[in-house]
Amino acid sequence: MPDVLTRLDLRGLGPTEVAAALPPPPADDAGPREAVRAVLDAVRDGGDEAVRALTARFDGVEVADLRVPPDVVEAAAGRVEPEVLEALRVAAAGIEDFHRGQVRAPTRYERDGIVIEGRAQPVDRAGCYVPGGRARYPSTVLMTAVPALVAGVPEVALCVPPGPDGEVPTLTLAAAAVAGVTEVYRVGGAQAIGAMAYGTASVRPVDVIVGPGNVYVAEAKRQVAGEGRVGVPSAFAGPSEVVVVADATAPADLAAVDVILQAEHGPGGRAWLVTWDDEAASAVEAELAAQVAASPRRDDVESTFASGGRLALVDGPEQAALVVNLVAPEHAEVMAAPEATATLVERLRHAGVVFVGPWAPASVGDYVAGPSHVLPTAGTARFGSALTVSDFTKDVHVVTLDREALAAVGPHVAVLARAEGLPAHAESVTRRLERS
Repeated sequence: MPDVLTRLDLRGLGPTEVAAALPPPPADDAGPREAVRAVLDAVRDGGDEAVRALTARFDGVEVADLRVPPDVVEAAAGRVEPEVLEALRVAAAGIEDFHRGQVRAPTRYERDGIVIEGRAQPVDRAGCYVPGGRARYPSTVLMTAVPALVAGVPEVALCVPPGPDGEVPTLTLAAAAVAGVTEVYRVGGAQAIGAMAYGTASVRPVDVIVGPGNVYVAEAKRQVAGEGRVGVPSAFAGPSEVVVVADATAPADLAAVDVILQAEHGPGGRAWLVTWDDEAASAVEAELAAQVAASPRRDDVESTFASGGRLALVDGPEQAALVVNLVAPEHAEVMAAPEATATLVERLRHAGVVFVGPWAPASVGDYVAGPSHVLPTAGTARFGSALTVSDFTKDVHVVTLDREALAAVGPHVAVLARAEGLPAHAESVTRRLERS
């Protein structure tokens, strides 16, 4: 049987050699960068007309009104199956409950008459991008909009690519209604990011843009953030990734389906199996072959496997943890014996989220666990995190001094200001001190 995943035999290699043997994250291709720049320029200069033209070009549909009427959004909840609506509500409640624990109370600090109050202030408007194309993602509506609303953002706008009929799928609109968002636009791709960043006649500009997407969407967010137009999370939320670490105790069919589950999203992502057991590797490979052959999304899975599928053979749990940390994947899963699991969990430092044990597949995190499924990809888990409430707020410090406090610290301020060659800075203090 041919290998389903490309094999990497890392056994016997030291940390430096392992790092050199691993394939790098997807390269920063100049093609998408230049194509995205052209789209953003068109939207900035052409507004709604450009957005409609780009939507016709890339999505193949004509869209007259970019915004979905609020009453249509609100009515969508009544147009989905009751069990689907219940699942959306359960998911939304769990996401809201988890993120309420991230809301920070105001802080107060005092020192010798200096009083500093810290406030986490929400932005005025947040833009949430919800992918389309290969699938519908009502879960992403909840995973982006709910944390924004918990953070206290008063206005949340969703951009969703239109379907073949030019409309946003009812299921996606139902999720918006459950979340409490009525501002939904039939716009996708880099043009949606441009509309939210620059503003058009239909789409007012936002302060923060969040949400996953393909490489063009992720690149568009990076470019508008680089212009100082909007804030975006530091992590790169691009094509999906998973690394499953499994030993002989892991059911081969479960390890296999979990390698497949993120590959369903389509090409550009990464799907890895890491193991120190040859028999486990063979058993999971056999399951992968059978499950991929039967998958309704076989083309997407095989495309992901062809470019980003790897089976890494390692010496043991310590080296497995090293590999995961070097890959820094969006999702990591650990299915191993208790001692090996403890070693792995202790050593795993770089992953968007870690799922532990045979009863915790990454799919639970995609829908109902609570943390946002908008996670760092392409190795950005080395420094980036899951989307949180803090991505929708900024710290504002309110500083108050009484006369005695300024008298105590003012001379030091004046000395430092003069040392930097900033006389007005010094005078702003000395003038006050002379009066006191």
